[in-house]
Amino acid sequence: MSRRLGQVVLVVVVVLIAVVVAAQLVRPERTNPAIDASRTLQAQVGVTSALVAVVDRACGDCHSNGTVWARYPRVAPLSWVVARGVTEGRKAVNLSEWAVYPPNVRRALLAASCRDASTGKMPMQAYLMLRPEARLSPQDVETICAASRQGEPRAASNFHPSSRSAP
Repeated sequence: MSRRLGQVVLVVVVVLIAVVVAAQLVRPERTNPAIDASRTLQAQVGVTSALVAVVDRACGDCHSNGTVWARYPRVAPLSWVVARGVTEGRKAVNLSEWAVYPPNVRRALLAASCRDASTGKMPMQAYLMLRPEARLSPQDVETICAASRQGEPRAASNFHPSSRSAP
């Protein structure tokens, strides 16, 4: 009986290894569409904006066409998860296409970004494990939310919570 069990375990291990090796042959597309600099959030609010600094660091890899494709997610199935996350992130909001959104959509996207940053939904915890520098500080969250309250990022582009007067 134990010899039979050993053979079954060996077959299962060999099959699992074969599946993992075969999975490496299925590569997701890892592309960055061309960026028209005049359509980016940076072009709309200015590159010195506190908002731009925050979203470039914490949001840009998933929510722009300027994704920095790291080396670690090249192994399946992690490569599939990362590629899907970037595709979905770009569909939700693409900072490289900010000028294309009508003003009411921009306001809604900023409000959603404030809400997601405030509740810790974004950046996603799995992403933060791989890129801890993307973690948002309370000041970062306030920068995003200030832009949301202003309705357009340009109005909050030089907002710094420490310079805000008390209510």
